[in-house]
Amino acid sequence: MIGPGLYEQLITEALRSELDAVDGRLIARPRPLHTAEAADRIALHLSRRIQRTLASVGDNDRVAVGIEVARDLIARLAAIVAAETAEAPVEPGTVLHAILQRRPDGTPQPITEPLIPLLDTTLLTNAPGEPGLLHQLDAEIESADEIDVLMAFVRRSGINPLMASLRRHCERGKPLRILTTIYTGSTEQAALQQLTDLGAQVRISYDVSTTRLHAKAWVFHRRSGFSTAYVGSSNLTHSPQVTGLEWNVRASAARNPDIIDKFEAVFESYWQSKDFVPFDAGEFEEVTRRVGVDTGPHVVLSPIEIRLEPFQERLLEKIELSRGRGHHRNLLVAATGTGKTVMAAVDYARLRERLPSGRLLFVAHRNEILDQSMATFRHAIRDASFGEKWVGGARPQHFDYVFASIQSLNAANLDDLAPEHFDVVIIDEFYHAAAPSYRNLLDHIAPRELLGLTPHPNAATNCRSCTGSATASPPNCDCGMPLTSSG
Repeated sequence: MIGPGLYEQLITEALRSELDAVDGRLIARPRPLHTAEAADRIALHLSRRIQRTLASVGDNDRVAVGIEVARDLIARLAAIVAAETAEAPVEPGTVLHAILQRRPDGTPQPITEPLIPLLDTTLLTNAPGEPGLLHQLDAEIESADEIDVLMAFVRRSGINPLMASLRRHCERGKPLRILTTIYTGSTEQAALQQLTDLGAQVRISYDVSTTRLHAKAWVFHRRSGFSTAYVGSSNLTHSPQVTGLEWNVRASAARNPDIIDKFEAVFESYWQSKDFVPFDAGEFEEVTRRVGVDTGPHVVLSPIEIRLEPFQERLLEKIELSRGRGHHRNLLVAATGTGKTVMAAVDYARLRERLPSGRLLFVAHRNEILDQSMATFRHAIRDASFGEKWVGGARPQHFDYVFASIQSLNAANLDDLAPEHFDVVIIDEFYHAAAPSYRNLLDHIAPRELLGLTPHPNAATNCRSCTGSATASPPNCDCGMPLTSSG
């Protein structure tokens, strides 16, 4: 039975009977079919009805019955509104698959076909058993007459698998246009140079403000009218195209013309905008150096996972015991060189599995410490792209896993940061925490887990709750904050 909800459905004879019998506590609210929407809504209704009806016909008769239905409908349409009868499909049912050029020897030159039929709109998720986005894109290139790419980040790891196909595309004189940005410093100059050397037209936005571009999309234009587009979450880097849990929608111009038309219009407006300028290697170097774009260390993950020493495991066990007793603001005291950051990274890797979001804020007072710490966490998490830096001119994009300098945090307006945004906050060199800059942060944030790192056993005078006059020794500060020490 039809129930409460929103609908955009033509009222049919069958639906009207249902509405007449609707529960008296419900109110059906019809509206007139508007002139502007009539063609689309009626065509949609008919197409669904025809599809359901033909699907019920046996396999042996479905093609013949379908062609007969189509011819009869078009003939009837022509009788009512003088429509063109030449659009009636021929008998028996036949599909034009391709028009091929001849080779010098007279044989047909085949065209590589996309893995997804040109008529289909579908969702790609890089799921096991499903062709990855990278293979889908590569299969689309040869049959495209023009390619437009709108991509926030471009890296060599993303373009190298496509280079052979893109090179053939450009060598045939077919246009390739790319719009990208320097936001977060992820786009590589060498990648843009490779594309330019192919013959691609590359334009770049140097805007690192809140108006930056973050879109990821491809459109493969075909003069046949069967253009296709990919819009989703995957940047032009290796992991998002091959192994990442990324979602991308592949749209068909034949089935979703409005999507392709809007893409073309918006892309053209960006292309003509003064915000995007032609790529120039010298300008790229100068601008990225001036704005201080930096995303921290580029890590090649070792196949060997981190293994803690026995004393490190004991310290993490003490922290876990403290949490089990209801203490969620802990201090890890260990001598310099004993691997406090490694312990913190492993501790976080274990914690994040049971936290709502696992959002992390790691705070230090020097850029070098942030780089080293990010590299350690990437190794522990087994993710070479884990973490974003908030220091100097670098600003996070997602604010999920942030490695920030205390100076940058204090320069920002912490009122815009929800106190509970980060599940875990780790503060390096916690003996600095008595300083006003650290106090401002600690008074504002309210994470589920706070962990301070320090080499000084008596550094708890600077812990979150102390006045600055207390002295401390493990396992607790005079103010009551639990401490965990290497002894």
